Amino acid sequence: MDRYVLLAIAVVGVPAVLVAYIVGSEQLVQRLQDRTQPRVRPWFWVGPTIALVSIFLIYPAIKSIYISLTDDKTGAFIGLTNYAHILADTSVRVAVRNNGLWLVLFTGLVLSFGLLFAVLTDRVAYEGPAKSLIFMPMAISFVAAGVIWKFMFLYQPAGTPQTGTLNAALAVFHAQPKAWLLDRSINNLALIAVGTWIWTGFSMVILSAALKQVPGELLEAARVDGANELTIFFRVILPLLAPTITVVGTTMVITALKTFDLVYVMTNGNYDTNVIANRMYAELFQVRNLAQASAIAVVLLLAVIPVLYFNLRRFRTQEALR
Repeated sequence: MDRYVLLAIAVVGVPAVLVAYIVGSEQLVQRLQDRTQPRVRPWFWVGPTIALVSIFLIYPAIKSIYISLTDDKTGAFIGLTNYAHILADTSVRVAVRNNGLWLVLFTGLVLSFGLLFAVLTDRVAYEGPAKSLIFMPMAISFVAAGVIWKFMFLYQPAGTPQTGTLNAALAVFHAQPKAWLLDRSINNLALIAVGTWIWTGFSMVILSAALKQVPGELLEAARVDGANELTIFFRVILPLLAPTITVVGTTMVITALKTFDLVYVMTNGNYDTNVIANRMYAELFQVRNLAQASAIAVVLLLAVIPVLYFNLRRFRTQEALR
């Protein structure tokens, strides 16, 4: 199909279909009895969303669960055999361990630095430029960020010119270069540092918005009562920011559990840096075992569900208190 035809469909056709659906659905609702209209009208609005979620999320999830219970070659039902196989796989256990490391360190660092920068930038005259600078990594695609930091971490043997920025800085101080992405004792920490660099700006922006909602009168009253700035932060500001911190924390937990792009670009899971999502990708596109890849995907889904449930419960609790 000609690209101009596709452009016309995208620019004109899609909005036209949307308008036609809105007008048509409203006309249908108007034909119903007055007492029926309030019950029917919401379904015309949420119906397409439910259909899309069912097609692109619910159905693939159910299909993946089914495939994970079958043999990859014959399609025969084999129960939990695929799960037993992946849990016995050393590389999967390494991936689970690394995801746990991401879960703890990445979430903690992003929250800590985000809160620190939110508080510090709130007190300076150049707040806007400072926040823009810190948030800038979020404007870079994660793949591009991985490529950038791969060059930053480049390693050359001692005694040769260092082309990696970090090792060149170490050479200035006559320190030995480090194989940041090859050394198993520090490579996961290096990857987590890159993830923290990217996501700190997101955390800062959300927490800064919540910080500005803290009543100034409350802070002034605390100062009048003799509280110093540290006491005000821990006794007044931090409790008021707790709901927002929880939201950002759960978002970072989910991000840590499904980490893929940085690991894939920078190490491809080598040198004990594999994570669950990368292991699933390798099982699907390298080993070509759809059943075991689906089993890993289901394990990842089961790990995310408790976090989503907790977030939903917290949201409902907050709504009930309003």
